[in-house]
Order: sequence, then structure tokens, then C-alpha cells
Amino acid sequence: MFNFTPLLGAQSPSPASQSLLELDGGVKVLVDVGWDEHFSVSELKALERHIPTLSIILLTHATSSHLGAFAHCCKNFPLFTQIPIYATTPVISLGRTLLQDVYSSTPLASTVIPADSLAESSFASGSNSTDPTLQILLTPPTTQEIAYYFSLIHPLKYSQPHEPLPSTFSPPLNGLKITAYNAGHTLGGTIWHLQHGTESIVYAVDWNQVRENVLSGAAWLDASGGGAEVIEQLRKPTALICSSRGAGKDSLTGGRRRRDDLLLDTIRATIAKGGTVLIPTDTSARVLELAYLLEHAWRKEHSNGSGESPFKSARLYLASKNVGATMRYARSMLEWMDDNIVRELEAVEAATTSKKQHKRNDSKPIGNQDNKSTGNAAGPFDFKYLRLLERKKQIDRIVATKGARVILASDTSLEWGFSKEILHQIANDSSNLIILTESYGVPDNVRKDKESLAALLWSWYQERRDGVALEPGADGQNLEQVHTGGRELQVHIAERVPLQGRELLAYQQYLATQRRLQNQIPLGSGSTLETSADAVDETSSTSSSSSEESDPERQGKALNTSATVANLNRNKAGLTKETFGVNVLLRQPGLYDYDVRGKKGREQMFPFISKRRRADDFGDLIRPDEYLRAEERDEIDGHDMRDDSLNKNSKLGQKRKWGDTGLGGANGSNGRGTVNKRRQQKPNVTYNNGIANGDVTVNGLHDPDLDDLSDDSELDPDESMNGPSKVVTRVESVEAHLKIAYVDFVGLHDQRSLSMLIPLIQPRKLILVGGDASETAVLANECRQKLVPAFSESAERTHNGVFTPLNGQMVDASVDTNAWTVKLSNGLVKRLRWQNVRGLGIVTLMGHLGAMAVDDQEFTDTISKKRQKLLKEDREGSEVQKIASEAKSQQTAPVLDVLPASMAAATRFVAQPLHVGDLRLADLRKILQSTGHTADFRGEGTLLIDGLVAVRKTATGRIEVEGGGLGLPEYPVRNPESSFYAVKRRIYDGLAVIAGG
Repeated sequence: MFNFTPLLGAQSPSPASQSLLELDGGVKVLVDVGWDEHFSVSELKALERHIPTLSIILLTHATSSHLGAFAHCCKNFPLFTQIPIYATTPVISLGRTLLQDVYSSTPLASTVIPADSLAESSFASGSNSTDPTLQILLTPPTTQEIAYYFSLIHPLKYSQPHEPLPSTFSPPLNGLKITAYNAGHTLGGTIWHLQHGTESIVYAVDWNQVRENVLSGAAWLDASGGGAEVIEQLRKPTALICSSRGAGKDSLTGGRRRRDDLLLDTIRATIAKGGTVLIPTDTSARVLELAYLLEHAWRKEHSNGSGESPFKSARLYLASKNVGATMRYARSMLEWMDDNIVRELEAVEAATTSKKQHKRNDSKPIGNQDNKSTGNAAGPFDFKYLRLLERKKQIDRIVATKGARVILASDTSLEWGFSKEILHQIANDSSNLIILTESYGVPDNVRKDKESLAALLWSWYQERRDGVALEPGADGQNLEQVHTGGRELQVHIAERVPLQGRELLAYQQYLATQRRLQNQIPLGSGSTLETSADAVDETSSTSSSSSEESDPERQGKALNTSATVANLNRNKAGLTKETFGVNVLLRQPGLYDYDVRGKKGREQMFPFISKRRRADDFGDLIRPDEYLRAEERDEIDGHDMRDDSLNKNSKLGQKRKWGDTGLGGANGSNGRGTVNKRRQQKPNVTYNNGIANGDVTVNGLHDPDLDDLSDDSELDPDESMNGPSKVVTRVESVEAHLKIAYVDFVGLHDQRSLSMLIPLIQPRKLILVGGDASETAVLANECRQKLVPAFSESAERTHNGVFTPLNGQMVDASVDTNAWTVKLSNGLVKRLRWQNVRGLGIVTLMGHLGAMAVDDQEFTDTISKKRQKLLKEDREGSEVQKIASEAKSQQTAPVLDVLPASMAAATRFVAQPLHVGDLRLADLRKILQSTGHTADFRGEGTLLIDGLVAVRKTATGRIEVEGGGLGLPEYPVRNPESSFYAVKRRIYDGLAVIAGG
């Protein structure tokens, strides 16, 4: 059984992605917790309802559309942190820096408390209703809390099957296996493969098959087989969940090189005139590809001494509030990148080693290498010309000065981050240019006046109302830059303002209500003091209460608890002592008496929570975080972010010291102490490999735009805000005269990749999500035509095996499997001749199926067991006779017996031999080369042996051998056997030929 429900991202222009997979036995898997640039709490209501029943959570990409709501769910949904979460190491590290950048860049990420919740809190406390237009912000997670939340994620590697641990309130996973494969698009991006019983599910949303500068292509195709077929693990799944975004987009002629040249030519045309180029990008995903490309373009232009290039006079910047940590993580995860990046790093290390050796020997370099080129060798992400900016004052100083510059800034939506502020300052200059790197749409639930700035500029680019400027490119083709024509551009600026008067009272009432509700959550089978692994050990261990409460009962208690809390949230009614049970002694302070008369099980004993030691057959389990090197730790102000104690300081309802607002981190006293400590310190170091540490030089290159900023310790207004606050939005209008250009740098699949790979994958069911309605409809119609032979007859009668659900619509994508159990007669078993194929025993059967009476001993045992059970319950007589009669009627079973002589003679000529096994041409090539034959690949899926014999493997797995039976004189072979028969013999050696009779 497999049901799929898209929570967000189905047939919608919004990039946010949330999907729910329900498997047999009540196992529920949540894939991604995405959010869009509006940070609306209403988009998480469907997710919140499913949290008490989730088993595991999987994350695919380190982008806000795939994990933007992760920190919000961890902080505001109590059960969310008890669910095991799995992702690759780059997704964990880069996702951490992404959310830290988001929460420090915009107050809207803190999310506004819904007006109905404030009204209910005010009504429950007996005060007057609050202003419906009041937008009070929730307490945002601090940097330490975000780091702690991401430390809870279990890291995985590519192509390594893993059996996950279930949550404390989840049913058993029954052998569920998850495997991560490279998806391209982002560093550590994942295609998930889930194997659960007979269900083989591939979840592939937002992937890219094309190889890029930093990222390698998706791991669909098998490189050992010539790249013409999909790898075995992802081939022919029972269900494929694929994104349809980009289905209506044609691939760019020339591929990646043409795309890179188009971006550089567009930049060159603007900086040659002294303009500013703004490229909105994300914080931790596609920014790596853009930063690598521009940095190496600047290196190439500066290394070319002849000629005047505009790149030499233009400056390159990357602006983001946490970009230093992002690049530090990128430099530590080069093994996750393309092989060219690894080879480039090895070449730099070899050059550095050679230079040190020459210095030690006091000699000159060998060949044409000079000291200058060797000394300036830098790694892939050791930036020499790209300057990293993390402060708003640095942005203001740079934009205020004149000169050619290129600025990469977050975010692509232009709704938060430095990109929005830079656009506001450069929009009125016609010599400036903004380059959009992806297309944008407006969700259906967003009003036209609430659309993002990126979507507005994209609509202007498509309209082209004010004309197009054509700039000559390096290859002679014209580059299009759309004029804005002085249109009015409204920029919505959200500011954080402290609460005062009744606003503060309403906020305190809301906190008191939420604190009371959280304290009333009973300590069920899964306590918040235990981790998921400890809870699994608790349920798997034998105890006195294990026989009294089964796993379904525990799951039911978790569901009942969630329903009770939800009912309390609506009715504002308190729980009684009976609802708490014996746990009332822990939940209510000052209460020491509890009546245990008439109670059973654990209700008879004083509640005690013991954290068990985690161990397995090999000994105690260790914590890898305790053995990290210093450069691998995530430290802020000397504190390890992986320490659990950092999360214990900000629990709701916890007592705090005098003067502490309880908001944690930057809003509390500790945060102020940290700020004062930072103010006392004067940065006196230089940029090291592009990381801004306070000085104004980068690798010895002086930057006058950053003068007088190293000693400026004044923080941004949002960073210095303490205490409860609200968001106030003001609108500023500016006349837009800058030009708009578009270069597709999103790094996603296009129409060609989708139409080529999906038929090769051959899924039995196809579910399309992650695209708007038009893209989904186009791809669905195309797949229905190409995948008809792969679908079952029932799928053809319903949806042709292709499903296009809407948000919240459940799809039953189960595959009907029929299984029968038959017994083999002793005579047939004696005739079986087993053959060994790669460690598996294979045999073919042909017999006569008939009904045979069950052994009398088995019948007697069945009757005796059922009679003993009824005798214990004093139910003799008619019921015993009824069961005995039923057992007698069911004492026959299907048995496969040896064919009679008359039937065996008739079927002997009909049966055909079977070839069992999977022959790989790459393995056949190695075997033939080892025996003295010459074997080379010619074309796709064709192996040529000795220039005479051609071996082809079709898409259905059929092996075709063509060629002459005798070798020719001009092709001498060391092996005396003829090539044709030698090839056939090697093929048969790799397969098991089983006789049909």
C-alpha cells in the first residue's frame, strides 16, 4: 500500500515543497518542510496535523523551498524534534547557514501570530479584544537554537542503504530502507529511494542531469554501462514522484558553456560602461556555482596581461549575512562536488608543495613556471577577487561610491536579504543592470499587490513594454536587456518595532496561554527527555509493562494526546488530574499525593524517567560529535552548537534570571553580553581566502570602498532589537530606470531531460508535483503516450498510470501484487536441479497443480490448540463443534506435483530454456580483454570484439550477437578459438541457462 499526498508545491507556481508518503502499516514519511518568501503560517496547518503520526522526515535540498520551515517547526511544534530526520552532510551544513541568514535578514521569518490566536488569548484572560491589524511576531529561533536543530539530523552518504529509526509515536517500520542518490541542482541534493516490502518508491523533485562547474549531474545513468541505461536501484520503481518544473522549457543550445558565456557577456556589457550589476541568488545552494564561475573568470582576465578588460577594473562582491560560514563549509566538502573541483585542488596542492620544495633547496622552479604564478595559486573556493560582505554598512558604502561592480546578493525573491536593499538603491540609474537567474510565478493565494519583487520584474521582462536594448556579445550575437522605462517600483520594507502598552499585554497573554497548553501535555510513551533512539530501546526492551501496552496502543495514546491538546486550543479548557494520570506528580509543582488505589501497570508507581544507555551487539554507541576536530565544530562565541545544553535555555515556561527577557540568544542578557564583547574587540586581521574578518584588504589588494568599516562596531537595527516586538511595514516608491536581463542559472531539468529519462526509468506509477498547472499538464500528456507499455492494465483504465494531484489531494499509487502459496510434493522436490547465479539458487518448475488433503497430524494440532483456548474461557459444546467442522472443511491445500507421463510428453516440446542473469557489457569487455581479445565500445550499447563480432544490449535487456563464425587473417587473435563462439561462450558463462522442461 502506498498513498501520496502533496502538502505544498503541486500544480502551483510557489516553489515550496512538502510531501507526505504513507506506506503499509501506518508508516508515514514526510519529505521536505519547504516555505516560500511570504513565510505564511497558514501554509503549515496541513503539516501540523500530520506531525503526531509521522515516522521519519527526509530533506532533499539546502534551499528555503525545501527546508525553509524546518527551524519554525522545531521551535513551535513540540513533537517535531522527536521525529528522526535524515539528510546528507552538505544539506545539513548549508541548510544551517541558510536559516541563520533568513532569520537575521528579515523579521517576517519570525512569523506573525495569527489574529484569531491573539483574540482567543485575550478572551480567555477576560480582557478586551485586540486590534486585528496588529502583527506581533513570534520569538525567532536564535543562532544557537538553529544550530542545535540541525545537529539533530542524521547525516547520510550517497548510495548507502540505511534502515532508519522510527519516532516514538510511530508504528514499526517493518524493514523500511532509504538510500540517497545525487540529484545535482545543489550541493548534497538528494534523490531518495524508499524500499518497503514490494513497494519501490523513487522521490526525485528538483534534479539536474547536466554536469556543471561545481556540481556533477544526477545519478540516474550507469556510467559503467556506457551511460545508456538507468542504474539498477532506480530502474522500474513501483512509483516515481517527479517534479514537472521546467517541462515547458527548451534546453539552451550549446549547453553549460553557452550559458556561462552568456552570463559573462551580459556582465561585460554593463561594467564596460561603469554600471553596477546585481545578480540575486540564494544563500547556500546555487550561489556556489555563480561564485565559482565569476571568481575564475576574474582570475582568467587578470592572468591575461595583454589587452584591457573591463573585468580588471570592476570589483566583485558576494553579500549575505552568513556567507563566511557558507564558504567555509563549501571548502570542507569538496568531495561532494564534481571531479574537476577535486583535480583542481590537487593541482593547487601539488604546486604549493613544489614551491616549498624549491624554497628548501634554494633553487628556481622547473620549466616556464615563475614564482608569481606559483605563489598566487588558490583553491577552488579560495577567493582572490570575490569579496564577502556580511554587514549592511558595507553594502551602503559600496553602493554609494561610483565605479563598475558586480554584486551577488541573497535572496532570489528580492523580498529579504541584501538583494532587496541593493535594488532599492540602484534602481533609478539606467546604467545599472539586474540579471534574473530563474523564472518566477505568483501563487494563486497571493494577491497581485503582494507578489514578490522578483515576480514583478519577471513580468516586466516578459512584457517588454518600454523596449529592448541590444548589446553585442563576444560571439557576435545580440544580448537582450529590457528597459523599465521609469516605472514605479514599490519596495515593502518590514521593520521590527518593540511592543508597548496593550500590545505587550496581549503578547504576554498569548505566551501564558501557550505555556499552559504545553505544560498540560502528558508524558506519554515518548518523553521529551529521551531521544528517538532511546525511545526505540525503551519499546524494544522487555519490562513489566511491555505486555500491558502494545505498539498500536502507544500510537493511539499519542494520537489521543494530540487531539486533546488541539481540543484544548479551541475550547481553552484545562486538563484534569485524571487526564494526566500519575504524571501529574511531575507536571504540577507542589503536588505530592496521588491515589493509586484501583490503578494498574505504571499508574501504581511514582513516575521516574531514566535515560537508558544506547548499546548494540558491538557495545555502547558513541557520539561522533564528541570526536570532531576543531575546524569541524560549529562554534559561536566559543560555544559548541552541537551541545544539547544550548537548547535548554529557551524552553517555554522555564524560569529565568532577573533581567532576562526569556527570548534567548540575541534578545536576552546573554545576547547583550555577547554584543558588548564584540564591541570591545577590534578586528585586526586580513581577509583570509575571502572570509571577511574585519580588515580592508583581500589577498593584499586594497579596497577603498571598505575603508573605515573595520572599526565600526555599530550593529544593524534588527540585530540590536531586544524584547517582544511587532512588524511594521512601510512602502517606499522609486522610479525604475535600470535594465533587466535573464540568464537561466537555476540548474534544473528541462523538457529534453524529462522526456528522455522518464521512459528509461520505466516507472509503474508516475506522480507529478513541483510545477505550475500548465507545466504539469504538458508533461503528463507526454508521459501518458510514452509510458503506456510500462503501465499495468488497471492503470491504463484509470489515469494511464500518471497522477497530477493538487495540494492536499491523496493519491492511491499502490501496485496490485498477487501472491499464492503452494506446497511441493516430495516427488517433485527430489527432481529439482538447482543452479547457482551470483549467490542465488535458481530452478525452474513444471508440475501439475491440484488439491491434496492436509496431514492428519496438522489437523489434530489445530483442533487441540483451539479446543484448549476455548476450554480456558469455559466455552465448550457448540463452538468447539463449529470450529472442528470449519477445520475439516479447510484441510485441503494446493499442491504442485510431478506431471503425469501423458502431460509431460505434450509439454516437452513447448517449454523453452530460460536465461537468468543480467549481463553488463562493461564486464564482458573486461573478460574478453583478459582472454586476449580486443573489445571496444562503438556507439551507445554496442561492443565490438576483434573487429568482427558486435554485441548489443537492447532497452528490454535482450542480448544480440552479430558477426562471422571464423576469424579473419588481418585480425590476429592470441586465443585459437574463433571470436564468435568465444563471445557466445563468455555470454553463456555469465548467465544461467535453465532448461524449460
